[in-house]
Amino acid sequence: MSIQCTIVPVTPYQQNCSIIKCQSTNKAAIVDPGGDVERILEAVEKMGATVEKIILTHAHMDHCAAGDVLRQQLGVKIEGPHVEDNFWLEKLPEWCKMAGFPHADAFEPDRWLDDGDTVTVGEQTLQVFHCPGHTPGHVVFLYRPQQVAWVGDVLFQGSIGRTDFPRGNHEELVSSIRDKLFPLGDDITFIPGHGPTSTFGQERRTNPFVADEKYG
Repeated sequence: MSIQCTIVPVTPYQQNCSIIKCQSTNKAAIVDPGGDVERILEAVEKMGATVEKIILTHAHMDHCAAGDVLRQQLGVKIEGPHVEDNFWLEKLPEWCKMAGFPHADAFEPDRWLDDGDTVTVGEQTLQVFHCPGHTPGHVVFLYRPQQVAWVGDVLFQGSIGRTDFPRGNHEELVSSIRDKLFPLGDDITFIPGHGPTSTFGQERRTNPFVADEKYG
């Protein structure tokens, strides 16, 4: 069996919150719930899914601010990101206030993730890659059987993540993309944190920030 994925753009930042459902069990994971809880839950219901966990690529508010609310409401666990993003979660109330976001309490996930870990969704398994640069604790999820990855704000169609936030690092970000993601295969489709999907091959050929032509 395989997975089904529904993308729900949330928050004023139009962040791509994904719902990943294991089609053999109907169990699901919510990826990066930044806000708009009711819209997320409506999509879950429409998919006929039962949420068993929340997984986070990183701890910026537009990706995680509704995480703890959903954890409490649904009685599920939060997995991810990497522990290096803990300082973002500790200051979540301040960041939300500064950006005019709805208040969100600081929280900790039930499980921090590291490079080489796996996350299960029903009977399916996602691989975890630690890809720092946009944030120091950013992780990427790969579902190899369908060649699809959830990359948060590491890579976009035609662009890359910002590195001007606290503890962002441009060189680390480029290395995460070129040394960790691109070698996974040109045919992998990725769902970014914002905007349309693309493939690693397309970005390796044409993305002005990380293309082979620039670094070859």
